[in-house]
Amino acid sequence: MRIIHCLVIGVLVFAAAYVYRIKMESTSRVERVLRLNAEIREQRDAIAALRAEWAKLDAPLRLQGLTERHLKLQPLVATQYDQLKNLPERPPAFARPGAPDPIGAMINTIEAAAEAPATTGSVPQPGDQQ
Repeated sequence: MRIIHCLVIGVLVFAAAYVYRIKMESTSRVERVLRLNAEIREQRDAIAALRAEWAKLDAPLRLQGLTERHLKLQPLVATQYDQLKNLPERPPAFARPGAPDPIGAMINTIEAAAEAPATTGSVPQPGDQQ
């Protein structure tokens, strides 16, 4: 009878230790989740502060004041536009008229190589053309 009592007490101690370990793991995981939620909240607050600062820096009236203060721009006058006939000549073309297209030649070479039969001595597959 004593052996059964000792065995039951041992099982109870083991079960209590196992339950305690599970409780401690769950407590540490809850603490970790709370820390992560706090970090997420801090990051969201930082993002909100940066967006507010960006909105302040990107305000049109502020930008207008900065351009008037630092850039010596003059207002646009309708007489500043010119006619199309006064534009400079078109720059010279790099490919001569009648010359073969170099990119087209490369594409044709690649396509010809892909269509050429294999010459490696490999066994033809059922879908290969001969």
